[in-house]
Amino acid sequence: MTGRITGDPAGGRAGAQHDEERVPAGALRRAQDVDDATLSGLRVGPPATHAAGLPGVAHALDVALRQMGPVRTARTLTRVNQTHGFDCPGCAWPEAAHRSPAEFCENGAKAVAEEATTRTVGPAFFAHHPVAELAGWDDHSLGQQGRLTHPVLLDEGATHYRPVTWDEAYDVLVGELAALASPDEAVFYTSGRTSNEAAFAYALMVRGFGTNNLPDCSNMCHESSGSALTETIGIGKGSVHLADLERADLVVVAGQNPGTNHPRMLTALQRAKAAGARIVAVNPLREVGLLHFDDPQRPSGALGRGTDLADDYLQVRLGGDQGLFQGLAKHLLELEAARPGSVLDTAFLAGSTEGFEDYAAALRALPWAQVEEATGLTEADVRALGDRFAASRATIVCWAMGLTQHPHAVATLKDVVSLLLLRGDIGRPGAGLCPVRGHSNVQGDRTMGIFERMPTAYHDAIDREFGFTSPRAHGLDTVAAIEALRDGRAHVFVGMGGNFARATPDTGATEEALRRARLTVQVSTKLNRSHVVTGRRALILPTLGRTDRDVQASGRQRVSVEDSMSAVHASTGRLKPAGPLLRSEVAIITELAERLLAGRPGAPRVDWRGWRKDYRRIRAAISRVVPGFEDYEARLDEPGGFVLPHPPRDTRTFATPSGRARFTVNALTYPRIPPGTLLLQTIRSHDQFNTTVYGPDDRYRGIRGGRRVVFVHPADLADLGLAAGDLVDLVGVHDDGRERRAAGFRAVAYDTPRGNAAAYYPETNVLVPLSSYAAVSRTPTSKSVLVRLEPATVPAPA
Repeated sequence: MTGRITGDPAGGRAGAQHDEERVPAGALRRAQDVDDATLSGLRVGPPATHAAGLPGVAHALDVALRQMGPVRTARTLTRVNQTHGFDCPGCAWPEAAHRSPAEFCENGAKAVAEEATTRTVGPAFFAHHPVAELAGWDDHSLGQQGRLTHPVLLDEGATHYRPVTWDEAYDVLVGELAALASPDEAVFYTSGRTSNEAAFAYALMVRGFGTNNLPDCSNMCHESSGSALTETIGIGKGSVHLADLERADLVVVAGQNPGTNHPRMLTALQRAKAAGARIVAVNPLREVGLLHFDDPQRPSGALGRGTDLADDYLQVRLGGDQGLFQGLAKHLLELEAARPGSVLDTAFLAGSTEGFEDYAAALRALPWAQVEEATGLTEADVRALGDRFAASRATIVCWAMGLTQHPHAVATLKDVVSLLLLRGDIGRPGAGLCPVRGHSNVQGDRTMGIFERMPTAYHDAIDREFGFTSPRAHGLDTVAAIEALRDGRAHVFVGMGGNFARATPDTGATEEALRRARLTVQVSTKLNRSHVVTGRRALILPTLGRTDRDVQASGRQRVSVEDSMSAVHASTGRLKPAGPLLRSEVAIITELAERLLAGRPGAPRVDWRGWRKDYRRIRAAISRVVPGFEDYEARLDEPGGFVLPHPPRDTRTFATPSGRARFTVNALTYPRIPPGTLLLQTIRSHDQFNTTVYGPDDRYRGIRGGRRVVFVHPADLADLGLAAGDLVDLVGVHDDGRERRAAGFRAVAYDTPRGNAAAYYPETNVLVPLSSYAAVSRTPTSKSVLVRLEPATVPAPA
């Protein structure tokens, strides 16, 4: 163990200090160790057969009670996702119009518990633990320490963070930014947790400073979705309401594991099934959340007699989804040729689309053998699903990272759009496109202007509203930001939430890039890896969370968020903040903007102080700048908020250059896997959300007591001369000549397509090359990592 837990009287409140009982010493693990309990305590059992149910309730309550205690748990969980409560800081799945008293899932409860914890981290903690020591702790250990309470600064050459006042913190940050030769030498990152109000103010401040360097977590997840949808239907957002799932005849869930990543979606799928929908899962791994769901809020679910969800389960090869969608479209075209006028929506095709003839000709020429090779499925498998499409009166396709994180991700998603266009399944009830966003308000942040390439109309609108000329040159996305820091073209990094060091690809390159910065700044609620991978100087600025009460000069404030389906609603925290020095993200941003932009020629005309005093003033500005937010304040008062306009969904109109939805012709692309190698996808365990690790178990996949595992088909293990339980290193195979190695993983025999493998991130992010990203979207290819397995370079644990 590298660090012992100490009391923190300066930073904590009575009864909220660190102690051996609250955070067991054995919970601390070194990130570099591979022969500790991460491996020696590892137990591998059969995967679960039921998702959620009473085991999920019990685990959620266990975590909540340990973090918050019984009274705080009751007060907090009953307000999650409620009309007058706060938005869960987890995923972006929307809330139903009629909400249950327990409108949260197991992982949502864990996310809330970690934010509303009574544990705190203050000056005494940082005085006791040098940064070099903290850098040896793993992600779970860092996150378990509790809420940050004081601004702290790591001076150049120092070994420990030290407390500073907010004035000192602002002076350091403004001084470094002012010293830059160009505003483009700064990077302003944003996590999806940021509210609409904070995101709008942050984006305006950055553009007022003079740059569009606004990378965000969308760059690493659904950027491919936005790119494909904008090109084909004119808007980069999904086209369904939550209620559409109950009106659908067919729901296809592709490249997504809702049981772990969006558990409340299981309730929506259950309702769809009860209403008569057929559900088809398309995923390399058989995930229990797509197989059987026990809703703990129903007696049958509590007793383990829940709902079998997937009617069909197609275990497509990694990267083979494009072949499936092209094969399905080919089948529909062949059925239409045999039964003219009975399969395709010819009126919709003629009146609302373009490019159909070229698209159809390309698919008619596509050999079925190539579809089989790409997907690993038989022609009969694909045709059977094609028959379901042909019989369905309304079809929805849902997807997540399994489709977006491949080199050909954008082309794949354009083929999803084309498939649905064939039968007019966009812009009618029960049908449409459903990208499922992974982080609360990641979609809202983009709507508010967090993007390095916002459209001209947005720039024109903020220029008119705030009387300045915003920079128009495209800024840095996430990959480009890492490259700029690495190459000395950027010198200051500001992270508004998130865990940049662990969320990004190519861990070695990213950490090297951050260490070359003059200053790294993290606005955070809890410790994470990004606080110990620092520039020459580093600031940690503690902020309020979603659960916290936010009181400003005009009184208690609320913020707002946008979910995956374009619904905007209010979020109001109720808990007393973890310490008196915490400031809201809005307060941090607006005071920084005041100091940074004061007297700056050409700066936007903004009453930053007025915005800080009363967030309604921010929303008033948003209502004049961002389409769809007219009467923002009044509509936010409506129970459940309001839904933003979506022309393809609402009126079957398309904001493309021609005004029509676009069919596109895309060459069928899929990975070729050389002998002796495997194609790896990085995945979450059930005990984590994004980079936040709640514990060492993944009970849905039968893993307990460890995370360093690699899931491989048993026949592939045999072909490689390995056996289940062997300790191996994962070595990246990439043409840039640089070895990337993730050391010390247990091989687990698992039901996955031949040639494919899976392992948890962020431990395997080191294997994702910075230079490997999707065409057009530049999303890192975390689901398409070529590796070989080698005997471990460290001894197996006793």
